[in-house]
Amino acid sequence: MIKRSNWLHLRIGFSVFLLPVFLFSLALVEEMDVGRGILTFIILHFFVYPSSNAYNSYYDKDEESIGGLKHPPEVDQSLWHLAIGFLIASLILGLIINVAFSGMLLTYGMVSMAYSHPSIRIKKYAYSSWLIAGFFQGCFTFITAYTGMTATGWENFTEPYLIIPGMLSTLLLWSAYPLTQVYQHKEDAKRGDRTLSLRLGIQGTFAFSALWFLLSGLAFVWYFLAYKEQPWAVWGFLVAMAPVLLYFLIWFIFVRSNRRYANYDWTMWMNRVSAIALNGFFLWYWLKL
Repeated sequence: MIKRSNWLHLRIGFSVFLLPVFLFSLALVEEMDVGRGILTFIILHFFVYPSSNAYNSYYDKDEESIGGLKHPPEVDQSLWHLAIGFLIASLILGLIINVAFSGMLLTYGMVSMAYSHPSIRIKKYAYSSWLIAGFFQGCFTFITAYTGMTATGWENFTEPYLIIPGMLSTLLLWSAYPLTQVYQHKEDAKRGDRTLSLRLGIQGTFAFSALWFLLSGLAFVWYFLAYKEQPWAVWGFLVAMAPVLLYFLIWFIFVRSNRRYANYDWTMWMNRVSAIALNGFFLWYWLKL
């Protein structure tokens, strides 16, 4: 029997932080069946991401705060079954669209398992985990979402008009990823996971993220200004990013004065501000096209 507390480890609400990738992909779909679009959204945000969250929780067995759960309950074998059940459900639902889409979901699921499973555990390698997590939650998911919404196939991974914005999504995730680890140094060190944030140190994590935020911002400006010839989108993007950068700067100032501010609450608020700003921007961008 699956314990009721294990359902918390699905962290379905946490999926909103990855919603910008879906909305950005949605903006590139010229003709879409509404039902297919809704199904793609449900599969990703209510099955695939929660499955990954639960699977990660099962093998991490965190005693302190994790993303979306300040006080995570204890886990048991039933959580593993829950995670696998949600993944299988996503694959079955994906087949309603087509085999290629379901295959992409399976690929994402397998990489997610490799990220957490002790026999491979990509998570314990600082730079490999950063690269892989950013690519698959960004570019790979971007193209997977587009495939689901358009019922196309694997050929989408050869299309520059999808790869370029997909990699822009990855750049944003590479910027934010180390910050999500900044309050978990004790837990990660205890498990032997040499995460990127643990290796960089707290102030090094902020400096690293600041550099990648700058690079991702410049890349988005190039994309909207030169590649898409949409100068109006540049201003919208800059306005959306302003509160994110302001919060980041204020947080960094507090952390420099006292490292205790590199904690769960400040990290979650960084995620919330980013999600509100980016979801708002990409929704506006889609509606304006």
